[in-house]
Amino acid sequence: MRVALYFHKADGFGEWRILVGTSGAKKLREFRKRDTKKFKIVYKKIKELSNGQFSGDNQNRLDGTHSGVPIFEAYMERDLRLVYQIDCVPDHDGTIERQVVRIYGIYAHTQLNGVWDAMSHHLSGKGEEYTKRYRPNLYIGKMKMAKFTHLQLQVQDVVIKPPPLVLGDQEMDQLNSLLVFDKYVTFSQALLNGLIAKNDVQHVFELTLVHSFWSLDLPQYLRSPQQREVVECTTSCYVLGRSGTGKTATMLIKMLGIRQAWQLHFEDSDMPRPRQIFVTTSHMLANNVEQYFRKFMDSLSLAGCTLDELAKLQSRHAGLGLVDSDNVSDTLPKRYSELEDHHFPLFLPFERLARMVAADMLDADHPGAKRMTKLFMYSDGQEVLGSFVSYEVFVNSYWPHFPPYLTKGRDPWLVFGEIVGTIEGSEKSLGFHDRTLDKDTYCNLPSRSNPTFSDQRHIIYAIYEAYSKLKRQRRHHDAADRTHAILNALLGGTSFQGRQVDFLYVDEAQDCLLIDALLLRLLCSNPEGLFWAGDTAQTISPGSSFRFDELSAFLHRIEMDQASSSHIVRERAVAHPASFQLTINHRSHGGILNCARSVIQLISHFWPHSIDSLQPEYGTVDGVKPVFFTGWNKDIVRYEQFLVAASSSHNGFGARQCILVRDENAKKELQQRLGPFTRAKAWSLMMWVCIRYLLPEQHTDPRYLQVLLYDFFEDSNVDLSRWRLVLATIDDAVEGHNLRRQQAPCFERDTGRYAGVCSELKFLYVGITRARKRLWIVDNSDKAEPMKLFWTSRSQIQNHAPDSGVPQLAVSSTLEEWAESGHSLFQHKRYIQAMHCFERAHMPYALRIAGAYHLRELARATIGVALLNEQQRAFAKAANAFVTCGGEAPGREKLQYYRTAAECYVRAADDRKAADAHLNAEEYELAAKRYRRAGKFDKVADILKSHSEELSRDCADELLTVCRLYYCSQGVEKRPSSLFSSFEEELDFLETYGLNVALVVLYESHGKYVEAAELHLSEDEPLDAIKAFLKDKTNQHAVGRAADVLLECLWKHCSFGVAREELHNGIPKTLISLSHQLPLDLLLPQARERIRMFQTAAAENLDRRTLEVLAEFFKEQNESATALWCLNHIFSPLPQIPSANLKEVTLFLRKFYIYSQLLYTIASHRDPVGMYGIRKLFGITQLSVDEYAVQPNSFILPTPGVESPSDDVHTNRSYTHGEITCALKECVRRHLRFQVSAETRLFHNAKVFSQCLLYAVNGFCNYAKCKQRHVPLSSLDSTQYNAQVDIYLQQMRILQLVYSAFPEMREWKSVKGEIADWIAHLYEAFFPPFLAQGSLANLNWASIQEARDSIRVMRNWIRGAIYSLDPTSTAFLTDILRLIKLSSAFGEGDALQNANCVLHCRPRVLFRPPGRYVGVLGLHHIIRNDLQVNLSVLCDCIEELLSAYVITLRLKNNPGVDSLHDVVLPRSWFIRSYKLDSHKDVMLLDYLLDDIEYFLEKLRSDDAEESLSLMHTNVTPVHRSVLIARIMLCLASYNCPPYWVELKAKVSSIIAGLRTSDTTHLAPSIYRKYTEATCEDYLRVVVAYDEKHVIPNLVHLVCEETRLSTSNFAAEWRIERLSYSRLDEIPARLASPLIAARLPNVAATDEEESAARLIQRVFRQHCRKQKRQLRRSTLEAERSAIFAACLKHAQASAFPRGFYRLLYLGPLPHLLLALKKGISIATLVKATTKIPGPLLRESHERLEELGRQRSQISSTLKQGQELLKTLSPDSQFHKNRNIGALKARGTAS
Repeated sequence: MRVALYFHKADGFGEWRILVGTSGAKKLREFRKRDTKKFKIVYKKIKELSNGQFSGDNQNRLDGTHSGVPIFEAYMERDLRLVYQIDCVPDHDGTIERQVVRIYGIYAHTQLNGVWDAMSHHLSGKGEEYTKRYRPNLYIGKMKMAKFTHLQLQVQDVVIKPPPLVLGDQEMDQLNSLLVFDKYVTFSQALLNGLIAKNDVQHVFELTLVHSFWSLDLPQYLRSPQQREVVECTTSCYVLGRSGTGKTATMLIKMLGIRQAWQLHFEDSDMPRPRQIFVTTSHMLANNVEQYFRKFMDSLSLAGCTLDELAKLQSRHAGLGLVDSDNVSDTLPKRYSELEDHHFPLFLPFERLARMVAADMLDADHPGAKRMTKLFMYSDGQEVLGSFVSYEVFVNSYWPHFPPYLTKGRDPWLVFGEIVGTIEGSEKSLGFHDRTLDKDTYCNLPSRSNPTFSDQRHIIYAIYEAYSKLKRQRRHHDAADRTHAILNALLGGTSFQGRQVDFLYVDEAQDCLLIDALLLRLLCSNPEGLFWAGDTAQTISPGSSFRFDELSAFLHRIEMDQASSSHIVRERAVAHPASFQLTINHRSHGGILNCARSVIQLISHFWPHSIDSLQPEYGTVDGVKPVFFTGWNKDIVRYEQFLVAASSSHNGFGARQCILVRDENAKKELQQRLGPFTRAKAWSLMMWVCIRYLLPEQHTDPRYLQVLLYDFFEDSNVDLSRWRLVLATIDDAVEGHNLRRQQAPCFERDTGRYAGVCSELKFLYVGITRARKRLWIVDNSDKAEPMKLFWTSRSQIQNHAPDSGVPQLAVSSTLEEWAESGHSLFQHKRYIQAMHCFERAHMPYALRIAGAYHLRELARATIGVALLNEQQRAFAKAANAFVTCGGEAPGREKLQYYRTAAECYVRAADDRKAADAHLNAEEYELAAKRYRRAGKFDKVADILKSHSEELSRDCADELLTVCRLYYCSQGVEKRPSSLFSSFEEELDFLETYGLNVALVVLYESHGKYVEAAELHLSEDEPLDAIKAFLKDKTNQHAVGRAADVLLECLWKHCSFGVAREELHNGIPKTLISLSHQLPLDLLLPQARERIRMFQTAAAENLDRRTLEVLAEFFKEQNESATALWCLNHIFSPLPQIPSANLKEVTLFLRKFYIYSQLLYTIASHRDPVGMYGIRKLFGITQLSVDEYAVQPNSFILPTPGVESPSDDVHTNRSYTHGEITCALKECVRRHLRFQVSAETRLFHNAKVFSQCLLYAVNGFCNYAKCKQRHVPLSSLDSTQYNAQVDIYLQQMRILQLVYSAFPEMREWKSVKGEIADWIAHLYEAFFPPFLAQGSLANLNWASIQEARDSIRVMRNWIRGAIYSLDPTSTAFLTDILRLIKLSSAFGEGDALQNANCVLHCRPRVLFRPPGRYVGVLGLHHIIRNDLQVNLSVLCDCIEELLSAYVITLRLKNNPGVDSLHDVVLPRSWFIRSYKLDSHKDVMLLDYLLDDIEYFLEKLRSDDAEESLSLMHTNVTPVHRSVLIARIMLCLASYNCPPYWVELKAKVSSIIAGLRTSDTTHLAPSIYRKYTEATCEDYLRVVVAYDEKHVIPNLVHLVCEETRLSTSNFAAEWRIERLSYSRLDEIPARLASPLIAARLPNVAATDEEESAARLIQRVFRQHCRKQKRQLRRSTLEAERSAIFAACLKHAQASAFPRGFYRLLYLGPLPHLLLALKKGISIATLVKATTKIPGPLLRESHERLEELGRQRSQISSTLKQGQELLKTLSPDSQFHKNRNIGALKARGTAS
């Protein structure tokens, strides 16, 4: 490796080796760029010196003393001088030293001052031997180089110290720069070529050429060989050194040496390139080291370049711009396992290395690793980007959420470090399952090794528990979580992916966690290839809490632990790792280092275990002591002068000066102390750095020559009482201070109390060591006093008070220096300071670039702290700034700015702008990916077309696929032509991914409309299918399919219950519109009528008549469901018929009854869902044997006016057969009730249901608001009578449907009242109060719709009403009289005997046995007691008794068949057969006539209205007159036997009594003629009255076989003649058969009763079985259906008994069920993975996933369907009875 680092001399150079210092090399580069002539002169002079050509011009001594080591100048031209020295350096093998020419610089003659005397004087202090070797004899001419034995001086060697020289500050600074800061490189061919190419490469400097320094404390000359020993160490090593001692440099040179050694000796062999990796916690430090390494490599490669190659390099480097090193294009893979040899050596921050390793963990089987490492992968997701808990996130987002009693008075920085570094990241945490110390372990840690919070552990652990809980809730992770996640996988058995490294270099190791060291150790396969460097005194990163002793012990235990490392570490270390301490500081001089060293001594004194014990560090030369300013706190003017210099000066702080404050708050406080003018001025002229946020790379950045440390102690969280601890180390008295008054506390009494002082001292050390030449400390706090006294006691500072004058810190810098400083700060990511420098350098373009990077840093600082939208705005602002910079940048420089803008736009979640930026950056693959994420597929297609060769094959294929998916799933016809090369390729792609919609477009473009339509149907797009079918109207098959699909859709979207208004909107409107495009003449009649049905219902004006015709048509075709749909649109809503006549109402009720009956049929059907027509009617879709779905607009769902049938019915689920059946039946029942209730309300007060009696009698009605129908007397015929009866019976039948659907309603009180009311109306229809309105004798059942069913309903109602009679009701008397007459008329008389009102409180005075009618005594009771009763009903009762008496008298007078010969009586008197009984008692006839007389007199008076009433109206005189005339006393008198003279006389007297004596008030005309007629004229008067009526009321009975004479008046008057031969013929011939007939009581036999019970039992079992089937689950029902099918085929095919039959009837049904379910699930998943337009617009990022899913699902469905077809019960496969094949198919399924 030594030889590998040796640089060959430049061509033409001699044996004298030339070493060029930093300033000299800088001047050479400047001349090469700006003045080629001077460059050639200098080059010539250097070449002469290398050849030993010394002369008077080039060997003139500069030191005027001519003592010590000589310093020479070489004349070149006019004012240009080359300053050099003859020095000695060890050879590459280290055994001898050789003379060399050390060039210090190139200066103007005027710049040569007394510093060279000081240099000579300083060098002479190295001793006599050195002086001999380094002071050659002056020789003019060619001089040979001398060689000497290597001189090795140790620290213990004592030399004589020369007397010091007095130097000014400027000369001291220049000497310091020459001896400390300058690095010297060999003037090799590589260096020369670099100058020619104008390439600012880095050349390897001399590690051994470290100058001795002059120490005030130790009068010895020291020389340090440790750096070379470190580089040449062949084992693992630990390198410790304070800041600036060259730890990183030794790493870099060692890496370079190993690389060069391999390249020189093994590159062409089979030996692989050594894998070296440099790791640190800082991104920028890793980048900076990598840049140095690349420059070293570039410098080595320049040695063999020709002039043409150098010219190319020159042009290449001329285009480099101001670019952050982080933005250099990175070609590293994301996974560690993908790294190859050419990627090494690697320079990575630990975080990135951990992510690369974690990426490989995603493929591991360890579940925890997979879950956790997803957070560490490279991702643009906002969740991942903001999930890391840094200190900033902790203090801003976590600390405020902790209980105040836990956080009060505690520094969050220290707490966070304790949590991450000790509780989570220490070595002991590896021994716990959750990888964190438990409370007991943490609280019992020894305070000696863990002094921080040693007495507050319980509180800190409580904070940790709160932090851990909140972190889990937020799904965040910190640095310890990251490392533990990877270690859990590696230590849990997961093999390491990829080849391990050979050499591992860890810089700033103290900033890592101890567990990080374990991960890094597992990464290296070479136990002798480990290099750990750091300094625990500089540990200011949160979480760092270990010493190097602990690190080395931990790594030693790892090496010795067989169990945990044998499967990862390949071999053990042969030698114990070496340890080195670098003690010479190459950054600061002795004045600053003495002050810093004293801080280390304080830490070591009080906390010896908190940092590593190292030898004291020393500087090369001495320097000015730091200045401590106090007492300036109130004088603002002095601050202005102090910070900004004189008011006339505008220099401000120079390019190498800065103000170091503790944090941002301290910076703002200082700003407020300045005056407004000075504040603005100072702020633009000062450089600011916050010590708290110094990154590791800033620890090692030697950029600030002068540093002002401002208010460090005043802003400290440590109070004065604890700072006084340092006073305990002061032994001697301090002048001007009384130490007794500032007594130091006892440290041992409470060590934990002073833990904060240790941390503060580490911060103070870091702040002090930032300065290279000057350090000023400004602090006015009392807390600063102890440290000031401590330093003063050691004479390590200068104290400066206000009375000493106002010093001016500000110095001037040239524009070039500002520019150089700006570039340097920019490369070190100090953007705000770089902006300051560029502004001072008058570089606006560079200022904008630095500003853009500063905005990016501000945006990055918001991650995990600010809200997401604020983060995005910050990144967007930065991105816009970078776009501006890119627009201004020349050439290819702009590419990087656009690239950075793209990265910011990504974080701002603006994919479109990110893609534009990538495109401008010529990053076509990234641009295409971002355009794809933004959904700009046109842009993606353009890139694929124009730049496909610049995209990786996999990426191009993936993007092409997603573009195809996008355009094809969109159905866009005009898509980029480059997507497919042929029709076959497109067809294959669409079928592979199951994009049927795109296939439709493809088919239609080729005229295959039927295929396109069928594909539309497979995608559940029936509307498009119909349109596709209709594109070929000449094809009858296509038209028929269009009609079928259209009707199916119409049923689905226009099902029962969908309002007409909804047919005019949405899908129904579209369907109706499509129906008008159908050529109906090509359709079958039923399909044509169905389409007409939907068109009629959707018409703007509903044509009910057409729907009625269609309903009748479908009813005839046994399509009851379709007929019901028509009727529902007719009656929903009900038509308004306020002026409808009797005929219209009759027709309406008949149709409404059909409608109601259809509803009731469904409601009462055993299995309505099992019928396809009913499912279609109600929008029910059968998914499987026992699984159904309901359309969203189905009637089963809640609709206006109908309550939801079940809380379980929703649109987003499927239903079993039982669930849907119950829901449907309940909905239909409720709808039936709702519709009938609406219809009942519609007709409740309709005029058509009652006739106005006044109008019928008088021909007019004086009541303007009369609610009864006005029917003239001439229209009162039998048709009118039967129609009136019909409408009541139909209404009762309609209501009966509701009561049958809801049996419980019959028990409701309101329903009982409703039934009684309708019975009352029906009674009046059967028995009108006016004779002209008709009677029961006029009833024609043939004209009544469904007469038998009407009688059944009527009898049922009458029986129920009788059973429900309430004797306490005021209407009881009227109700019972009505029910008695109706029951006797329609054969329900026996019901009264069993009624509660008769059995329990029988009113004997009212009923005669057997209770069929009210007797004379009952009538007497009613009339004489003026009981409340309906007048018409009472008259019916009187008429009933009177007719019975008249007929009985005739029968008793002449018993025999001709007893009724020649009688003239009303027809209604003969319709009841029980009246033809001659055994009746007529003794009470006189009582009856007396009561009639009393009743007639009462009717004549106005008092009758108090107890008597009528339906629909009040009792008026006209009503009373009509009912007086109705009592047939005249006919009773006429038809009495002749010998009943007294009876006739009494009747005549009663009639005569109706006369009035007042001539002015005559009797009413309606019965006046009765009163004026004689007995002989009674019949004539009655006939005359009857002739005015349309309905003939009288009948003349003639016995056919009688010998009695017959009157001839029948021919003269309009009296119907009825001949009879037997008396029992009379009722049958006069009344309707349904009334006259009586059902006989037939007794059942025992056999019949037994059969009935058997039928009943079997039926009940059948019903229970059906109920159980309805309650079955879907799987049970489907399995039963499959088993039934298998059993059927087994029986039909005569399967022989055997094992195959057992499999066929056993496992196969289960297998088929599982297969069907799998296909259903796959179909559902396929439907959910459709790529509709809205998804593409909102969530198109799922296109790839959906495409893969559709491809897989399509393949799965195809296989499943083929397998189902093969294994179906009726398949030919089962005929072979192949058990093996069946098992194979079963396994495949």
